[in-house]
Amino acid sequence: MKRNHLPNLSLCLLLDFIGMSSYIFPFVGELFDFIWAPISGILFFFLFGKKMGVFGGIFSFLEELSPGLDIIPTFTLAWIIRKRELSKTMQGLKKIE
Repeated sequence: MKRNHLPNLSLCLLLDFIGMSSYIFPFVGELFDFIWAPISGILFFFLFGKKMGVFGGIFSFLEELSPGLDIIPTFTLAWIIRKRELSKTMQGLKKIE
């Protein structure tokens, strides 16, 4: 079952900011990444649903654990992809009517 829910963009931006905040504190930030990585993966799963949530959650988890990859705005990119999917679905429904 596919989720037709679009999380709040502000929430996605905030979660990406939290993930990138480890750059503010150089050595302590990497410790924060070990704590944030599983939280990020779980949040991603619950925000984006089944298939996208599983793959994105795993990617988000690994991205947060890998040094130097925190700059990738995982939640925001997923929001853009989901928004595009929902727009295409709505266009398809309008054509049917």
